[in-house]
Amino acid sequence: MSKRILFVFTSCNKTVTGAQTGWYLPEAAHPYYTLSPHFTIDFAAPLGANPPVDEDSVQMFKDDESQKFLMDETVQKKFASAKKLSDVNVDDYDAVFYVGGHGPVIDLASDPVNVKLASEFYRKGKITSAVCHGPAALVGATDSEGKSIFDGKAFTGFSNAEEEAVGKVKDVPFLLEDKIKSLGGKYEAAEPWQPKFVISGHLYTGQNPASAKPLAEAILAGMKP
Repeated sequence: MSKRILFVFTSCNKTVTGAQTGWYLPEAAHPYYTLSPHFTIDFAAPLGANPPVDEDSVQMFKDDESQKFLMDETVQKKFASAKKLSDVNVDDYDAVFYVGGHGPVIDLASDPVNVKLASEFYRKGKITSAVCHGPAALVGATDSEGKSIFDGKAFTGFSNAEEEAVGKVKDVPFLLEDKIKSLGGKYEAAEPWQPKFVISGHLYTGQNPASAKPLAEAILAGMKP
């Protein structure tokens, strides 16, 4: 039996200022092509099928894998049949991976279905991973004692400096770095736009788009028998 990974995407297509958003293309494409040769991957989102892509990310990332991902028939089928989070059974999966984009900060962070799901993945000792703004999906997740899964743990994610650089501070309800620090997390970062991932037990986080592939390679290593 092939191990299975659940890729979770945002269903949110507007930031709090009304700008277009969604999931971030390279943060899905690069991990997908790193992991899909080895594992079965399913897609899910709060509202299910065809979660919206961040259109800026499609314009910015013209690398082969990102462009291939948009045209890949298998990927398109996975999007068309993406599960609603409420229909996901954690026991069907060996790991969860949260794709970034500004969307997760808006919908996944506060979605009670997602908070329960993320908590369950973590409590069952399964790799719980997220890249860029994806860790926002984990801010409500708690361990078996009811404490934040970030409490006392090293983590990374989109930095305040990066958010300021892209001019999106007003587009999100909170800054990821500040929010997770407030939960007791110990923030680590590379220079803006440089790759960085952090492994704390079975919590795996990546900083930004450049970190998506290195993070996926770490997940691959962590899931090998």
